Amino acid sequence: MAQVYSAAAPEQLRGPEHHLAWADELGKWRGTAAWDNLMLGLRLGTSPQALVTTTPRATALLRRLAAAPDTAVTRGRTRDNPHLPRAFVAAVAAQYGATRLGRQELDGELIEDVAGALWPRALLERQRAAALPALMRVVVGVDPPAGSGGDACGIVAAGLGRDGHGYVLEDASVAGASPERWARAVAACAARHAAERVVAEANQGGEMVAQVLRAADAALPLRLVHATRGKAARAEPVAALYETGRVWHARAFPALEDELAGLVAGGGYEGPGRSPDRADACVWALTALLLGEGGAVRVRVL
Repeated sequence: MAQVYSAAAPEQLRGPEHHLAWADELGKWRGTAAWDNLMLGLRLGTSPQALVTTTPRATALLRRLAAAPDTAVTRGRTRDNPHLPRAFVAAVAAQYGATRLGRQELDGELIEDVAGALWPRALLERQRAAALPALMRVVVGVDPPAGSGGDACGIVAAGLGRDGHGYVLEDASVAGASPERWARAVAACAARHAAERVVAEANQGGEMVAQVLRAADAALPLRLVHATRGKAARAEPVAALYETGRVWHARAFPALEDELAGLVAGGGYEGPGRSPDRADACVWALTALLLGEGGAVRVRVL
C-alpha cells in the first residue's frame, strides 16, 4: 500500500509509519519540517530507506543529505535521456549551455557557493555579455605550471572594449602538458586573438618561462610579472571590477568560473584542483588591461 503526501503540509506526516519513502523534488521543499516528520516515521521493517529524486538545488537540506555517509548519489543528464526529442535537447543546451542554471537543471550538478567567495555564482551569471563591442587591446594571461605532470597551465585571453570594460574571451588552459606543449598553446591563443601582449607569471621557473615561450614563437610580445602577494589578494581588486559591472564573460567558462568561485576573501582557495591556475591567468590578464601597478583602476580617455 502506498500513501501520497504533500511537502506543503508537513503535519500530515506526523505519526504515519513507513518502510520506504520516495521524496520527489526535495530541492523545492520549503524548510525541513516535512523531511523531519517523514524521517521520524520511516521506521518499519529491518532496513527502512528513502529515495530522493530532485533537481540538485543547493539548499541546506540537500547539501546535508548529499554529504551524509549513508547516502548514495547518482546523477543523470538531460542529454542522456533517450525519450526526449533531440530538438528539445539541442534547444535547451544552446540556451543554457554551461551556465550555472544549465549545469544544475541539465547536467544534475550540485553547485554550491563557497562562504566568503570573491566571485559568488550569482555575480558570474550576471556578468555575461550579450554581445562584444569593438576591442582596443587583447592580453593573454599565463600562469605556468611548476612541472610537466602537475597543475594546469592557466591561459586566459581578455580584451579591453571601446566602452572601457574588460571582456574574458577564451580559457585556453591545458593540463598535464610539457613546457613545449603549453608554450605552443599560449602562442596559438595569442595568435587567435591578435594579442598585443602575453603576461606570464615568472615566480615558477623565472627566465625559463620566457625561453620556453620564445622558443614556441620568437615574435611573441612577452612581459614577465612576479607575484608578491597571494592569489586571493591579487584577485580582490579584479573581483571588485566584476562587482561594479566593468568585467564581462563573452560566454560561459565552467572550469575557469569554478576556480574563480573558489577564491575566498582574505586568502584561501576552496575550488577544484590544488591551485586556481585558470583564475590566476585571468587575474593577470585583467590586471594588465584595467588596473595600474598599485591595484588602482586605470582610466583611458579616448
